[in-house]
Amino acid sequence: MTGAARSRTQAVATRARSFAPVVASDARVLILGSMPGAASLLAGRYYAHPQNQFWRILGAICGAAPELPYLVRLAQLQAHHLALWDVLDSCVREGSLDSAIEHTSAIANDIPRLLRGAPGIRRVCCNGTSAHHALQRYFGGELEALGVSVVRLPSTSPANASWSLARKLDAWRAGLEAPQA
Repeated sequence: MTGAARSRTQAVATRARSFAPVVASDARVLILGSMPGAASLLAGRYYAHPQNQFWRILGAICGAAPELPYLVRLAQLQAHHLALWDVLDSCVREGSLDSAIEHTSAIANDIPRLLRGAPGIRRVCCNGTSAHHALQRYFGGELEALGVSVVRLPSTSPANASWSLARKLDAWRAGLEAPQA
């Protein structure tokens, strides 16, 4: 195989960078992913892969339905006291799967700083096991000291096919119940 053919058939591991947080001053729950996938990075939007069920689930919970314009979806999250970010600021990864993240390359977002700036956030909901593991790896004890509870929710990724949409929706509804201010 020539070098040109090889480069067309093999994905290249590159440094991916996450997006800015979406958070209002009255947020009560922070939703954390691990790192945006390739489709999201290309689109410049959280959860842009058409098979990811995040916006379908949040549409059912707070009206942030996938058919709405992206900025309207973000406004719906904020109107329901939900904030959105990723555990990782950047990492080297080939493709979109969390399992492809080169953990030695990962740099975490400053989650504790965000939480100190939005003191109404009392619960952090992790979108899947990878986000939960990364959050615990970087900030486990620190979040406890801030008095924030952490909930691991089923991943909305198309890679999590073992959970039905209905089952995911039930788990997300329970997890996102905002703590009382």
